[in-house]
Amino acid sequence: MKIRITLLAALAAVALTAHAQDKTLRLITWADYAPADVVAQFEKETGIKVEITLSNNEEMISKLRATGGAGFDLAQPSQDRIAGPQQEFGIYKPIDLAKVKTEQFIPAMLDATKKNTTVDGKVYGLPHIWGTDGLVVNTKTAQMADYPDLCKPEYKGKTSVRLKRPTLLAFAFASGKDPFALYNDPKAYTALMDGIGKQLAACKANLKFFWDNKDQLLNGMRTGEVVGAMMWDTGGWKLNKDDPAIQFIAPKSGALGWIDTYALPARGKNDAAAYAWINFNMRPEIAAKVAGSAGNFTAAKGADQLMDAKLKAQFAASFPEAALKNVKWYPAVPAGIEEIEGRVLDRVKAAN
Repeated sequence: MKIRITLLAALAAVALTAHAQDKTLRLITWADYAPADVVAQFEKETGIKVEITLSNNEEMISKLRATGGAGFDLAQPSQDRIAGPQQEFGIYKPIDLAKVKTEQFIPAMLDATKKNTTVDGKVYGLPHIWGTDGLVVNTKTAQMADYPDLCKPEYKGKTSVRLKRPTLLAFAFASGKDPFALYNDPKAYTALMDGIGKQLAACKANLKFFWDNKDQLLNGMRTGEVVGAMMWDTGGWKLNKDDPAIQFIAPKSGALGWIDTYALPARGKNDAAAYAWINFNMRPEIAAKVAGSAGNFTAAKGADQLMDAKLKAQFAASFPEAALKNVKWYPAVPAGIEEIEGRVLDRVKAAN
């Protein structure tokens, strides 16, 4: 009898644990992608509690790789960080499109993201928030049209970039090359990145700092310590609200375009909650709230009509039709590419 009672108690504990799991969504995402009012509404409508871990691309991949895709039910990597890591580490599971309200997505953006995140005929990512990196310039004190202008002698000690791969790619495009076209040619890609690395090393005297967090860069622009930087669009538009002289400019060689996605970790335990969150978030009125929190635009159909009029005006000023057509969208990153870039970035960091 005692054994039977113990067994029943153990089974009950397992059932309670499973039930609790059914009512929890473990989400790893970017700052501002899960605003409190949206989370509260989702929890009220579904009864599912949302546990949020804030992260970035590198950390998401690192955490999922370390656990074999466990620990989270939904992740939000950029679309170029899905196919490569999936092929190399197997950290995601395919998306069941039958469980997704695909009619809520902008068709062209959904199709593009599906194409870029397909591995062995299976889709691993859906689009959510998108934006660009370009130039943010204080037009009172500087005139810049493309990334190499950050290295002009007259701006010595007054500009900033990140010591990350987007900077290498931006300067490569500005040099007249297409780095994405060389992704499948490691030798040629290495040669191109080596050359860009030398260019950035020579530019270090111009850099007030390599920025590594948004507050550091925004404060530098506000105080005038930094007159120009390679920066994300919403950072520029945020600064522009307070100082119209600070403007986000789509560079002559093209802004770099990114799309953050929804992806299912390989060993996530609550796919149902993940699909519920995706479908909830892509409703136009919810998507507009999230986009307003992030300061970016969304892949949800119709959400743009509900967004802040000032943000829409800033977008139109920064991206006339020609500039929008010239955006360089990140394709999937093949295995080995980031190791090449990492070695170049290490040499730039060590350069005097």
